[in-house]
Amino acid sequence: MVVPELRGWQAARPRLARLARTARPRLARLAQGARPGLTRAVQTVKPQVARLASAAGPRPGRPRTWQYTAGAATAGLALAAGVVTAAGPWDSTGQRTAERDRAAALGRAGGADHGRGSDTSDVSSGTSSAPSAAPVLVGLGGTGTALTSAAGGPALATVLGPLLDDPALGVRRSAAVVDVATGRRLYGKGADDGFTPASTTKIATAVAALSALGPDHRLTTRAALEPGTGRLVLIGGGDPTLTAHQAAGGWASLCTLADATAAALAERGTHEVTLSYDTTLYAGSGLHPIGVNENLAEVSALTADEGRTDDSAEGPAPRVADPAADAARAFARFLDERGVRATADPGPAKASGRARTVAAVSSPPLSDVVERMLTNSDNDIAEALARQTAAATGRRPDFAGGAQAVAAQLGRLGLPLGGAAFHDGSGLDRGDRLTADLLTALLRTAAAPGHPELRPVLTGLPVAGFTGTLADRYAAGGADGAAGIVRAKTGTLTGVNTLAGTAVDKDGHLLAFAFLTDGTTDPAAAQGALDATATALAGCGCG
Repeated sequence: MVVPELRGWQAARPRLARLARTARPRLARLAQGARPGLTRAVQTVKPQVARLASAAGPRPGRPRTWQYTAGAATAGLALAAGVVTAAGPWDSTGQRTAERDRAAALGRAGGADHGRGSDTSDVSSGTSSAPSAAPVLVGLGGTGTALTSAAGGPALATVLGPLLDDPALGVRRSAAVVDVATGRRLYGKGADDGFTPASTTKIATAVAALSALGPDHRLTTRAALEPGTGRLVLIGGGDPTLTAHQAAGGWASLCTLADATAAALAERGTHEVTLSYDTTLYAGSGLHPIGVNENLAEVSALTADEGRTDDSAEGPAPRVADPAADAARAFARFLDERGVRATADPGPAKASGRARTVAAVSSPPLSDVVERMLTNSDNDIAEALARQTAAATGRRPDFAGGAQAVAAQLGRLGLPLGGAAFHDGSGLDRGDRLTADLLTALLRTAAAPGHPELRPVLTGLPVAGFTGTLADRYAAGGADGAAGIVRAKTGTLTGVNTLAGTAVDKDGHLLAFAFLTDGTTDPAAAQGALDATATALAGCGCG
């Protein structure tokens, strides 16, 4: 049995501004210019987290935490102070450009709303918005005081040990905390032991895909005409975000493809075609070993809206039996509406080498797709990216080849693979194994100045109390002190609960952490215990 994430991703609104990508050297200059604002942001967060530390009692249960003011429930994340230009899909702090743009548009210095309601702050009454989230990479790679090395040691073990001993965390648990600035492990508990990682596997998939394909890579769906035959082939490019909805929300659209295809055919005087579809980019069975399941459609190189039969964009949902055929039928309808009579029930057929593309649509950059996967814990995107990684590196693009490609890419990055085993890209396979050591190494590598292409791994992590699978966590029950400060990927299967991400502690240290458990019996209690542990880490000045 698969237990879905308890909170689905709240789809991010389309970016208000999409800035041109610039040369890599600008990253260093942007970071240098942003440092004073980032230092002020860290100092803003410190008092609240300090109150968390002082409020914690001697009991080994959940620490009591500081409470957000009236605007906290609907306040947001964006850091308005800092850089105002960006290179690529992230800025020099690692903050999502969408977060920055939203904050700027609303004209707020903190507590920007990100679609979860209106801002309830009231200056006249003395209440104020919650503080903005600290940037993902606080001063990373530069000099100054924004990010210093954490010492760790017995104090951190004293804080985390009792929390990790909570019976709610099952019969086995593993943990690691690493100082991102130095890579030094500050805490470890079975950190080299392999555990079923559930959806934290997606961190590994994201790193592998970005390293193999690059953050600017796009996935293209094409319509190609076979010369002299009147045969039109819809060729799947493996874009898991392709949509058949009229409102595409910035993603590649079958409607847009039909518009361009109909126009191209009209120029040729063609008003009737025999439509087929090509899914040969991928190989092997598309059915995951877990079988038919609402958490994942059959994996195909051609799919629209992840084969969902409802209007949902995230979380479990009923799926069509054949996503490729369903997408092709939708495309046929769109062509018909645009004056091109097409086969109502297209069949599969490989495009020949003579076929000529008449229209195409492409996904947003891979950086955006990775962010959506991580924030939403999207299994369909994860499996697609594993196969894309396989295809890009010369392996068979099926479940086994995707898993092999992910492991190989991580090996090329020099990451510690001892105890790890990969069987899919999503983490739905219970045979997957990751270690806390590997998860923290993945996060530290994504933060490294030498790997800016991996930054979406950090910017895509759900933000505690605000986005994705952490949207409804850290907001009650004594764990809200880390809201907006902890960014982490969740993982949930029956008997398995995991959490891996980053936190800025009360002294401004950027920490990467991973907590894995096995044998849990109450998912909500296990999640609460993990959240309490991450909260204590964020509130600890254990250096």
